[in-house]
Amino acid sequence: MNQQTQPFVSTIIPVLNDPERLQLCLEALENQTYPKHLYEVLVIDNGSDESIEPVVRQFKQAKMLVETALGSYTARNQGILQAQGEVLAFTDADCIPHSDWLEKGTEHLLSVPNCGLVGGKIQFFFKNPNRPNAAELYDQFFFLQQEYYLEHQQFAATANVFTYKQVFEQVGLFNSTLKSGGDREWGKRVFAAGYAQSYAADAAICHPARDSVKQLQKKVTRVARATYHLNRHRPNFPLLILKFILSDLKPPLRIWFRIGNKNRPNHLIFKLEFMTLLTWMKWVKAREKIKLLFTDFLPNQPGLKFSSPVTTKIRRTRENG
Repeated sequence: MNQQTQPFVSTIIPVLNDPERLQLCLEALENQTYPKHLYEVLVIDNGSDESIEPVVRQFKQAKMLVETALGSYTARNQGILQAQGEVLAFTDADCIPHSDWLEKGTEHLLSVPNCGLVGGKIQFFFKNPNRPNAAELYDQFFFLQQEYYLEHQQFAATANVFTYKQVFEQVGLFNSTLKSGGDREWGKRVFAAGYAQSYAADAAICHPARDSVKQLQKKVTRVARATYHLNRHRPNFPLLILKFILSDLKPPLRIWFRIGNKNRPNHLIFKLEFMTLLTWMKWVKAREKIKLLFTDFLPNQPGLKFSSPVTTKIRRTRENG
C-alpha cells in the first residue's frame, strides 16, 4: 500500500482518570509506521478528576476533546463526529499498540471487499510476565477474544477495531445508553447490514490483564448486565435468562477442561485458587442476572424499581379493577 492509496485515519480513545497509561498509549501512537500526515489521535476526556490535557499536548498527533455525558460509548460517539478520517481506529487508554498497528489494521480493512469492521489481535500482559496470578489468567482466558467474537458473535471489542466512518453513517453510532456491550450491539448491526467482518492477527495491541478479584468482579458484573439488556427484546426472554442463570450456576468443570492442559495452572495451590475464582465469577454473573430479573418481572416488591412492559401491564390491569 503506497502513500497515494493510504486513507487518512482517525484514532479514537476514550479516557477517564488514567493519565499514566494514556501516556504510554500516546507514545506508541506517536511512533507509528503510518505516515504522520495521514493520521490523527483523538483523546476524549470523559469526566476525569484532573485534566488530561498536559498529557495529550506532549504529542503532535494527538488532540483532546471533552464529553461531559458519562459513558465510554458516548465518548467514542463524540470522537466519531469530530473525526477527519475516512478510516476510524479504536483502542483504549490502557492499551499499547504495536508500532505498525495503524498500517496493518488499515491495510487489512482495505483488502477485504465490503468490509464493515476489522478486529485486531489483543495480547494480554501481566505484572509479572513469568508468573501471572489467578485473576490475570481468568482475564486472559475469558475476555477480549477477538477471533472468537468475530467468528461466532459478529462483533469485535473496541480495544482494537478498524472501520470506515461511512459505516457509522449507514448503521448509526454506538448505543450511548449502554455501559457495556455497546461494541457487541453495534457489531451485530454492522453484520445485519450485510458488511463483511474480519480478524487481523498482525494488527496488534497489548492490553494489561486485570490483576485483582475486585477488578474482575466489576467487569463480570458489567458483562452480565449487558447480556441481560441486549437480550431483553428476544421472545420468551424470562425463560432465556433463566437458562443463562442455570448455566452460570453449574460447576466450572467443563470450563476447566476447555482451557486445556497447556494453559492450565500446574501447582496444586494455584489450581485450587483458580478453580475457586472460576466458581465465584460464575456466581457473580448469576447473582446479577437474578437481581435484574427480579427487578423487572416481580411487581409490588418493596424497594424495587420496575420498568418492564410485563409489570406495567399487570399494574394497569389491577388499577382498572
